[in-house]
Amino acid sequence: MSSGNYVLFICVHNACRSIMAEAMFNSDPPPGWSARSAGTAPGTSVEARTGPMLREIGLGLPPHPPRPLDPTEMREARLRVTMGCLDDASCPARLKQLPLRDWGLDDPARLDDAGFRRVRQEIQRRIGELKREIESSETNAPGSLRPPA
Repeated sequence: MSSGNYVLFICVHNACRSIMAEAMFNSDPPPGWSARSAGTAPGTSVEARTGPMLREIGLGLPPHPPRPLDPTEMREARLRVTMGCLDDASCPARLKQLPLRDWGLDDPARLDDAGFRRVRQEIQRRIGELKREIESSETNAPGSLRPPA
């Protein structure tokens, strides 16, 4: 894998949204791609319901605990997707200066199980769209996929 052929999913704690997105994307990534995830203020552990909610759809947690944004990884990602952390005080200014996509999702840790599942389903839907976009871009114009400026 080249250093930039990855999507970096970012949320506040890297304990729910971004870690689920990483698991979903990496379950069947477009050829030559992978996903990573990180948090602007990472938690000490994954939210207790995240693993069971992923297992409900046949997936497991990524093999890492919540982790902080790495400036090099942030800069080198081919795509950056924030999941609702841009308005959080922990969001670094340098992230806001880079091209990215913001999905603006609710934090499922604050929701009941039904709300958690709704957020999970929305992430799953958007991951599917993103994979199709990447595959189409790589087929029609390799290297052209860029986040909106």
